[in-house]
Amino acid sequence: MTPETIVSIGQNALYVTMLVLAVLLLPALVVGLLVSMFQAATQINEMTLSFIPKLMVTFLALVIGGSWILEQLLGFMREMFQNVPHFIG
Repeated sequence: MTPETIVSIGQNALYVTMLVLAVLLLPALVVGLLVSMFQAATQINEMTLSFIPKLMVTFLALVIGGSWILEQLLGFMREMFQNVPHFIG
């Protein structure tokens, strides 16, 4: 196994990780920003007010995008297992 192969595997792993996390974190980020703007406009300084909407949106994103996330992770692992002979030889 050459250093270029290891770097390529690492790059692919980081790319898949970023894609999967973006599906979950970006909606929570947007909702957190909207709740923060609402809190600033109404001067309500309650820390728990932003927690429940972000939790609900993250759960909804997981329900909606869960099959896509699983497909991405399985595709990456399938590629890794299929390339084991190439990595060894």
